[in-house]
Amino acid sequence: MSTPASQDRAVGIVAGLVAAAAFATSGPVVKPLLVAGWSPGSAILVRLSVAALLLAGPAAWALRGRWDVLLAEWRTVLGFGVLGVATASTMYYLAVDRLPVAVALLVEYTGPLLLVAWRWARERRAPARATLVGAALATGGLVLVLDLTGSLELDPVGLVFALVSAVGNAAYFAFTGRRTDLPAISLAGAGMVVGALTVALVAVLGVLPLAAPDVRVGLLGAQVHWIVPLLVVATVPTAFAYGVSALSVRLLGERLASFLALSEVLVAVLLAWALVGEAPLPLQIAGMVLVVAGIALVRRGTDVPEVVAVVPTPAVVDART
Repeated sequence: MSTPASQDRAVGIVAGLVAAAAFATSGPVVKPLLVAGWSPGSAILVRLSVAALLLAGPAAWALRGRWDVLLAEWRTVLGFGVLGVATASTMYYLAVDRLPVAVALLVEYTGPLLLVAWRWARERRAPARATLVGAALATGGLVLVLDLTGSLELDPVGLVFALVSAVGNAAYFAFTGRRTDLPAISLAGAGMVVGALTVALVAVLGVLPLAAPDVRVGLLGAQVHWIVPLLVVATVPTAFAYGVSALSVRLLGERLASFLALSEVLVAVLLAWALVGEAPLPLQIAGMVLVVAGIALVRRGTDVPEVVAVVPTPAVVDART
């Protein structure tokens, strides 16, 4: 007979896999829109704004009038919204605008490696053997993915954007994994509002260019209005995926939930291949396998609570994405 704990674990695993598959649609679906002339800033602003509206009702319902809980967790909401939502998603879109989807996503998922390096430098204490082996595998795999010794030319600015998105990716699991009385869906909804406002502020200041021409884009072999891919990315990999993923992290914890999130890489590669014709090279496929295996080892060998405490964010009291 299954126990409540085992049932929660099963629900969390299913939620994590579903969320990863939903997240994976973001890059491949928005890429044709960026190619057609939309700026990453415009795409992410519409994406987060629509998602915030979609999550407002469920987020408020889950609070059941306990607005004091939301106010008490303002640091978590602010950090999650600025880093886990705005930074991660905006930098990923900026990277996808210059890089193949698979490359941008693989670099984004090196977040755990950055945290290990930060902790090592800060505490001057070598990580566990499994962590070192995993880091070596992931680094070697990343070299293959980036094709550093081959003929593939990758935009260096795009790679910088992808690395910054890795920081946001790490922050996402840090904040959703914190112990809090704030319901998971409420954290996702409030964070989406903060994320949308952050992107809007950066755009108003002129740091993030906005361009949104009235175009039609190719999607699944058909020419569709620009609003179609935007509604897809606002609904599936944003409102739906963030809500379900937050639930998964709450039920499973940061370590297992973030491991399940690695399946996003494989789904995104297949979708990018099918939707935008970005077929990875055989060497890159081997590199992807090494990166996923290496990060899995890093997560297994890392003491997560200690690592997440060193995420460099001013909005965090004692947290980790």
